[in-house]
Amino acid sequence: MSNDVAIVGIGIHPFGRTEGVSGRAQGAFAARQALADAGIEWSDIQFAYGGSHSAGDADSLVSDLGLTGAPFINVHNGCGTGGSALISARSALMSGQYDVGMVVGFDKHPRGAFNTDPASLGIGDWYGETGMMVTTQFFAQKIVRYMAEHGIGQETLAAVAEKSFALGALNPNAWRRKPLSVQEILDAPMVNHPLTQYMFCSPGEGGIALVLARAEVAHRYNSTPVYLRAAEFRSRRFGSFEVFSPWTTPETLSGPTADAAAAAFESAGIGPEDIDVAQIQDTESGAEVMHMAETGLCAHGEQEKLILEGQTRPDGRLPINTDGGVIANGEPIGATGLRQVYETVLQLRGDAGERQVPGDPRTGFTHVYGAPGISACTVLAR
Repeated sequence: MSNDVAIVGIGIHPFGRTEGVSGRAQGAFAARQALADAGIEWSDIQFAYGGSHSAGDADSLVSDLGLTGAPFINVHNGCGTGGSALISARSALMSGQYDVGMVVGFDKHPRGAFNTDPASLGIGDWYGETGMMVTTQFFAQKIVRYMAEHGIGQETLAAVAEKSFALGALNPNAWRRKPLSVQEILDAPMVNHPLTQYMFCSPGEGGIALVLARAEVAHRYNSTPVYLRAAEFRSRRFGSFEVFSPWTTPETLSGPTADAAAAAFESAGIGPEDIDVAQIQDTESGAEVMHMAETGLCAHGEQEKLILEGQTRPDGRLPINTDGGVIANGEPIGATGLRQVYETVLQLRGDAGERQVPGDPRTGFTHVYGAPGISACTVLAR
């Protein structure tokens, strides 16, 4: 039995809007890239896990890649779809049943906000009728409370988005590649106070694929494998205030992000202080601020100083969302969590180009968060 799993191939279809190209085609494009990166054929893949929210069943990719009969399991778990697929594949490899497999995520969302039925989440129609199914309101409520508790100003939210657009401009696969100043972001139309238009991500399109192998055979496929030291997933606890929560408690309770991150660090045998580069969910600027502390990467209230001093940029002490995050890349739900892993692998290989973290980074962390209060975290190392 293997005690470790390695990522030996990575592939991406550019994020954004690709007219005339289906979500499935974007997933197939990413899969072919990942296979080429690993130096293998689809016929060598022994199993696959994949998911999409709006672009069809991932297992239909066999029509594009080849009808080999390999087991291909569909995963559907909201924004945690990619993380769930990755955890499933890791478990399959660690069991010793397989040597090499693939994880793929893709999506092609229509323009506009996500449209979720309250009934599918066990909530009454009143929740949608009051406007709370528009998630911008939830994120605004949560960050307003957090800012008041920890003395964080709106300029910090704008600085997060400014960094995202600056790094997106350096990322050839990002959707939004035009830098914006802090003032332009502050002056943009207000969506839900204190979050302006350019502090939010948008639903989009894109695809990511990863080829994984048991550690002891990884060098057959790649001379620079990146090891998946931990992958953990958690759902919400009683009383934590999460997306589509119809109520909250007076006190702030631990949520799925803190639980999943703590479990990942424990499983990997390292601490947040050992991480060289991190990708964390930034559905909007406030999410990046809160998740910095919820994952343990810094203390609550420390974020403003770190952000305004530039410490979360690639050349800072705590590089975060080095590819521009969700704000610059957009959110194709099936691909987002895997995009974070893709970027971290690039960074650990030293292949991230103009946005490369200096100093030979050796450890990475990823975190994705989604409705109705789920979180997936990974720790990677070389």
